[in-house]
Amino acid sequence: MKKQLLIGGAQVETADYTTLHAPYSGEAIAEIANAGLAEADLAIEAAVAARPAMRRMPAHQRASILYRVAQLLGERKEEAARLIALEAAKPLKAAYAEVDRTVQTYQFAAEEAKRLHGETIPLDAAPGGEGRLAYTTREPIGVVGAITPFNFPMNLVAHKLGPAFASGNAVVLKPAPQTPLSAFYIAELFAEAGLPAGALNVITGDGKLLGEKMTTDPRVGAISFTGSAAVGASIRAMAGLKKVTLELGSNAAVIVDKDANLDAVVARCAVGAFSNQGQVCISLQRIYVVEALYEAFVEKLVAAVGQLKVGDPLDQATDVSALIAGREVTRTLGWIGEAVERGATVACGGSAEGGILLPTVLLNVPPDAQVSCKEVFAPIVVVGRVGSIDEAIGLVNDSTYGLQAGIYTNDLRTALDAADALHVGGVMINDIPTFRVDHMPYGGVKESGLGREGIKYAIEDMTELKLVVINRN
Repeated sequence: MKKQLLIGGAQVETADYTTLHAPYSGEAIAEIANAGLAEADLAIEAAVAARPAMRRMPAHQRASILYRVAQLLGERKEEAARLIALEAAKPLKAAYAEVDRTVQTYQFAAEEAKRLHGETIPLDAAPGGEGRLAYTTREPIGVVGAITPFNFPMNLVAHKLGPAFASGNAVVLKPAPQTPLSAFYIAELFAEAGLPAGALNVITGDGKLLGEKMTTDPRVGAISFTGSAAVGASIRAMAGLKKVTLELGSNAAVIVDKDANLDAVVARCAVGAFSNQGQVCISLQRIYVVEALYEAFVEKLVAAVGQLKVGDPLDQATDVSALIAGREVTRTLGWIGEAVERGATVACGGSAEGGILLPTVLLNVPPDAQVSCKEVFAPIVVVGRVGSIDEAIGLVNDSTYGLQAGIYTNDLRTALDAADALHVGGVMINDIPTFRVDHMPYGGVKESGLGREGIKYAIEDMTELKLVVINRN
């Protein structure tokens, strides 16, 4: 399979291609075009040319296109899920769930396309404002540069394309090098749904080269990026005065109070820590359990992890498969080794089988060990013992990240105090921090990012507010 660039509604050949391999099997699955600066310039030019058509398109038509994409994707769920499982090694059961969420995300975007509104301003509240009518509108920013990661190759693309098209923008999309097939697949559905040529352009290749071009080009009005904190900081530094939305990393934590239902909490923690091999921005990485429940919690968690099936992502029974690249296995084994050298205990896992890092539970981990203080992005969870909820909150907050956190407690005061004290973008009470539905505001503080996703909230960063004043005097 040879995948060319998509620019201005046409397939564009390049001089250079890269072979794409499946992370689990290592088989060659496609030849992917490498765009250079010239192709990136053409893609931006095509998006600029499509701006007038997108700006003039009535809301009901934008909504219809988005509804149609959702319908087409739902009809092709099996094909789409297998594509995700093949290029990302996402277990098929998780890939099905991603397709379902992607359908919902485009449906939410279609609904928001019909809700763009402004407000009237009572200018006569100020002396001199009498006899004037004022109102606001939201206008598309023009061209959105979208840069997406590998871990949710369809749904995180939808979180860029959905709000961009709902609000009347054109897009240049740069998907992750390992998962371009999902982006090209969605582009085909948009073309079938009637999106104007040039409104969506897909370029693949060197992330640094193409990202810098999109970020610094004055024709691109906004950048929406999901990825690492280091790259996000670089984008913000280069972006100048253009709008930037950054969804970055985390080492998400949950607190377990003494009155928690252990069986229910353990079941959720096993899902939150090991789904998609832990390659989720809000994957559960740190668990802080009060002293009274610690031993029982660890015993039950290790037993639950032992029930996870490891293997081929295309096997519907598989829970955990290969990490996205072999170098990630090497890195994470090194992080585990560092923790063990500093006194940590491996309760289960801690080794690899080929490209698969076995689900790992670590105990007695120093808070400044890499598996605790950095984003591990692998099937590793750290379980810590705490003497109080206040101690746990302090440990959660002692992080450069702040995306989401959770707390399990049946005490209302404890829950509300924790919600107030936790320095994160979202607090999940009686749930893991891995919880997300696609219309809620989603984003973090500190090195976890800037701005919010969730269709309604993303639209705010992809539009400009305009004030209109009419003098009736």
